[in-house]
This record gives sequence, C-alpha cells and structure tokens, in this order.
Amino acid sequence: MPRTDVYLKVELDLDSQESPERIAAEIARMIRRVYGVRNVEVSSIMPRETT
Repeated sequence: MPRTDVYLKVELDLDSQESPERIAAEIARMIRRVYGVRNVEVSSIMPRETT
C-alpha cells in the first residue's frame, strides 16, 4: 500500500485562556482516532496578527 503525506493548514480563533499547543494536540488525537492514520505530527504553531 503506498504512503501519502497530506499537509493541512488550520487557522484557529482562540480565547486568551486557550493554549494553541493543547488545541493542536487535541486535533492530532482526533485525526488519529477517526481516521486511524499511521502518524500525526504538529510541525509548527505560528501566532498571527489580526488585521
């Protein structure tokens, strides 16, 4: 079975009390559980200015 890498960009609106790392870990956990993927990795978290 061939392997394929899929890259996703997710933009979040977070409250000041929410941790981006915790949300990213939760998204990764859900992807593993729902899709049964081999591996999920959070490669970066980049804060962004709102305009």
